[in-house]
Amino acid sequence: MFATAVILGIVAVLLAGPVPILLSAARWPARSPAVALVLWQSIALAGGLSMIGSLLGFGLIPFGMNLFDGIRSLGGHLVAGTLPDEPSFVAVLMLCAALILGSHLLLNLAATFFRAERQHRRHRHLIGLLSQPLAEHSGTRVIEHDAPVAYCLPGATRSATVLSRGLLQLLDDDQLRAVIAHEHAHLMQKHHLVLLAFKSWHSALPWFPIANRAENAVALLVEMLADDQARRAVDDRTLATAIALVGSAHQVDPLGTDVELADGPDHPFDLVSPRVRRLITPPAPLPAPAVLAVAASAAALLLLPTLLLMLA
Repeated sequence: MFATAVILGIVAVLLAGPVPILLSAARWPARSPAVALVLWQSIALAGGLSMIGSLLGFGLIPFGMNLFDGIRSLGGHLVAGTLPDEPSFVAVLMLCAALILGSHLLLNLAATFFRAERQHRRHRHLIGLLSQPLAEHSGTRVIEHDAPVAYCLPGATRSATVLSRGLLQLLDDDQLRAVIAHEHAHLMQKHHLVLLAFKSWHSALPWFPIANRAENAVALLVEMLADDQARRAVDDRTLATAIALVGSAHQVDPLGTDVELADGPDHPFDLVSPRVRRLITPPAPLPAPAVLAVAASAAALLLLPTLLLMLA
């Protein structure tokens, strides 16, 4: 049990620092954003599982030789209202930390999704009242606003793509088709769910610098995935021009939340320039062996803490 807890602790430290830093600085994710997104999700899940598992492993040492015996013994002591013969303050502290951390992450995740759904529902109601449908594009609404704005509003049964009048006046037909295809891709691929999960991680651990780095990296990857879908409708240069025109004035993420572009400390992350460069000079996709290697690494990251806990 002790060895398992130590190994899980080492894995948690690696996934909390060096691994995300290296991945966020790498250039290959732009070549295959889908597989990079899978890897980011694996890092987040495996990191959280390793962190909680390590604390749980240390805390259960006085209660049994392995995880299942420890949990069974702990349950028996809780029912009987007793403690082991030689209770350890550190062990009890570790158990409390594992319980608090796990509960905090899960409750924060649930609260983030609940708040987002409530906001989306209210936003969809307002858009229904204050916008007009765009006849040529099903599921698209137009609001009377001079700034070029485009975003999507996801919903369980009803979603919408929202455009501003200023956007319609700024873009030509091909560029408009590119923007709509991009927003539809966000809706079809459920990018808001991925973004909400990482937003929840960041809000649960705001003091954790890697959480912010991960949220930014994932936000860029989902934009690239939506760009790749839009490239099927228009050529790369048209899409790049549309992104640059809209992004230079206003940027809206797939959650329907405005993100102003600026160079100040409050807005340090640019979701426009890397995408435009990627479209102007498209990088070669990752070769199949590299894709398989990354996918295998993502699977291994999830299996490692799971197997260590089961075999402890």
